[in-house]
Amino acid sequence: MAEQDWLAGQFEHNREHLQAVAYSMLGTVSEAQDAVQEAWLRLQRSEPGAIADLRGWLTTVVGRISLDMLRARKARREVYPGSWLPEPLVDDGAADGPEHEAVLADSVGMALLVVLETLSPAERLSFVLHDVFAVPFDDVAQIMDRTPDSARQLASRARRRVQAAPQPDRDVARQRQVVNAFVAAARGGDFQALLRVLDPDVVFRMDLGPASRLAHRPLVGADAVARQVLATAPQFAHLAQPVLVNGEAGALFGPREKPIAVIGFTIAGGRVAALNLIADTAKLERLAIQP
Repeated sequence: MAEQDWLAGQFEHNREHLQAVAYSMLGTVSEAQDAVQEAWLRLQRSEPGAIADLRGWLTTVVGRISLDMLRARKARREVYPGSWLPEPLVDDGAADGPEHEAVLADSVGMALLVVLETLSPAERLSFVLHDVFAVPFDDVAQIMDRTPDSARQLASRARRRVQAAPQPDRDVARQRQVVNAFVAAARGGDFQALLRVLDPDVVFRMDLGPASRLAHRPLVGADAVARQVLATAPQFAHLAQPVLVNGEAGALFGPREKPIAVIGFTIAGGRVAALNLIADTAKLERLAIQP
């Protein structure tokens, strides 16, 4: 019993880290929780005394479980209407203190998660475990039954894809200024002001849920995005509230206890390079907005 209590305590100590690994791999909180729970079951069936590095062992186990889950759901995503977007982590940005800062530091930005969705499961695993969580390529290779050189090549391909995407400005205060300017222009119906705040190649993705008949491909270009925003702004712009979405400036629409939508913004070079709108009711119902 004492050994089980110790093991449970060690697992709880690593739970937040494991949840971050699984979320980075899967993009949804519920699936990440399932992966972490499965890791706990596998730990209980193992020989803990033979595990030299428990945190490393759990990280690779969560990676293996997440890889299997990614492969299993790939076919479902191919028929998803519109854009499938990750489940957002929403925070009102008012809290402070070391614990709050640590949570934000561990957040994987929406922009990165969107790029990760374009990778193969093997590329995503190699990049996330090695580049984000510093897992050695030898361990990554064992998960996939590949050589370390193969895992290194997969991570390199993923890294090039990530680096080719717009790189978000890191100053959250500056991000908020740009988002505020966007919301003000949308509320005021100011087409020219929207064009000034949008990158010429801005991308607008919308995840309206698997049953939506309104879903369509991402919009590209400032003119098309501005027109789409102004077509819907009169109904929703007045409901916008500033929040952090995966540690970056964003907006929540509607009451916090029952939001209508969440937008994650990618601010690059002082302009909006991407808007990722999540209105899937299942994802919004699971939002745990930090007070």
